[in-house]
Parts: sequence; C-alpha cells; structure tokens
Amino acid sequence: MKNYFKLLLILGLSTLFTTQSFAAKKVKWKMAMTWPKTLVPLSTVPLRVSSLVKEMSGGKFTIKVHGKGIHKAPLGILDMVKNNIYEMGHSSSYYYKGSNIATALLTTAPFGMTTAEQYAWYYYGGGEQLTKKVYDNFNVDTYQGGNTGVQMGGWFKKEINTLADLKGLKMRIPGMAGEIFAKLGVNVTNIPAGELYTSLDRGTVDAVEFVSPGLDIKMGFHKIAPYYYTGWHEPASEMHFFINQKAYKKLPKEYQSILQAAMKVATSEMYIDNYNKNVVAWQQMKKEFPNIKVKTFPLEILQEMKNASEEVMEKYSNENKLFKEIYQSQQNYLKKAREWTTISEHDYINTSNSVK
Repeated sequence: MKNYFKLLLILGLSTLFTTQSFAAKKVKWKMAMTWPKTLVPLSTVPLRVSSLVKEMSGGKFTIKVHGKGIHKAPLGILDMVKNNIYEMGHSSSYYYKGSNIATALLTTAPFGMTTAEQYAWYYYGGGEQLTKKVYDNFNVDTYQGGNTGVQMGGWFKKEINTLADLKGLKMRIPGMAGEIFAKLGVNVTNIPAGELYTSLDRGTVDAVEFVSPGLDIKMGFHKIAPYYYTGWHEPASEMHFFINQKAYKKLPKEYQSILQAAMKVATSEMYIDNYNKNVVAWQQMKKEFPNIKVKTFPLEILQEMKNASEEVMEKYSNENKLFKEIYQSQQNYLKKAREWTTISEHDYINTSNSVK
C-alpha cells in the first residue's frame, strides 16, 4: 500500500518539476508532535512526512521530528508553531478549544460525520476554507493529518442499562463528550494516558474512553473492564498538521509542493493503517479475553446524549460566531451526505449480513 501511494506521489511531482530544478539551498525544519514516537499509528504520520520530504527533495529539504519527550509540551504544539519555535507541528485541533472553541469541530463532533463524510465536507463542502478562517487567527496554515475513524465509547467495569447507572459514575473522557456525560450525572475527569490503566484497576475511575482497539490494546483496559461500548462522540477524529505561515512562504515553490504531497500521502496511509490495526487488535482481544462484551448504549441514554449534545452546541454557537458558522456548515452537509451513506454503505452492510 505504501508503494502505491509513493508511486502516486512520484508521478504527481514529476509533472511539476525534475530533480535538477530543485533550489540549490538546503532547508532544515523541525516538527513537534503531541505524541511520543512509540504511539503508532499517530506518530507514524509526521515521521512518514519527514521521510518522504527528504527523499523527494534529494536530501535538500529535511524535517526533524520531535516527540513529546523532547519538547515536553504535548498540548502546546499550536503555540510553538505560531511562535515559530517549530516550523511545523502534528496534533489534533480539539486540544486547542481553550484558545478558540471552533477548533474542536475541526477534529470531530458528537453525533457528527463519518470519516468519509467529513473528508468530503472538508475538500468539497467548504470545510477547508472554514479551517483556514480559524487558523489564520494564529498565523498558522493547517492541513489534514490522518484520521482514526469512529472511536469507541469506552471501557466500563459494569454494564450500563439505564440513566441511573450513569449517575455518580467516575469516568475519564475529555472534550465535548465529557461535557455531555457530565450533564447526565457522570463524574468526569481527565487523567493522563500513562495513568489510565492504574486508575481503572484501582477504582479511581469506573470507566475510560481512549480510542479504538488498535491503540486500546496497548493500554490493557480489556483485562480489567469487560464492557466495551460502541462510539457516538468521535465518529471521525482528524489529526492536523500546523505550519507557521511565514516559514512556509519562505520555502521554495518546489519544496512547498513536496511538503503538501507528502502530507496527503501520509494522511491517507494513516487511516488505512489504523483501520487494519483495529481489525488485528480486535481479533487478538476477543481471542485472549472471550469475556469482553461489545455493547451499544440503550436508546434512552443515546437520546439523552443527543439532547445534551445539542445543548452544548447551542451554547457554544451563541458564544462564538465562527463555531456557529462551522457547526451549521457541517450539519447542512451531513443532512445531504447521510442520505447517501445510508442507502450505500449502511444498507449494503445490513443486506450482505442478512444473506447466509
């Protein structure tokens, strides 16, 4: 698969310029990422971009990637790129909702679009322009940086059957989903990833939300919390590349083209890589721990989640005009896209699964 994308990259760049046309000067950049280098496939994306850029520029344009262990500020990527401490960064927009709540919607939204729907909105439904509108305020250019797809709803020690089961439940779940759960009576907390397993094991929390099998399996939650709930809160979680606008403008045009092509290739590869990791990890999980029970929240709870989500969205829409503009754009596109999603992939899956 990587060779396929690499071939596309080479063919695309060959129509723009040849190796002999590269600018003579060498350019050295640094990229900070939120993740440690060991957290694949999230860390794979920036490392892949670095590799492709170096290869396609004949070694003249290099990007050194620093994980959180080096810069010590995993949630400070946007500020570091804005201030040109790093020319480039890799993170996720919803980490920066404290700077502008509108950034949260650029990652995903509860009960929002699937990955395919969100990408279509971004490239053809006005999402790219709205993203630029948000990040121009930070003097930063933003590009898609890989998507984890639908994230699972979390690992629970006990089964959730009614709203009463959520009252007083201690759960680690960040972002807007945390705000929504709090409205339903959950005691929401945000614990660093490195402390999650111990917190769940010792009863500091009763449930944790992380990502999906490919990443969850490394955390070991399935060993102590047998109920694995399906997702509703992050149906298409997008990572992003941040690039300092002044630094980008100084790049030779050839290097700008290389960088953009490399980001698109790495972004596409990550979604496929993550999907496969989920497939492999889930097979391993259920084999080693057959007591795992995949559950979907009861309709009563889902409806209350949806009601609470709409309250949160209305609140932020009233407070932030850009948030409102993005949310309305996404909802308008979703109404059109979901009809096609339903009569194509959704109905195909239902139909094919019913045939023996």
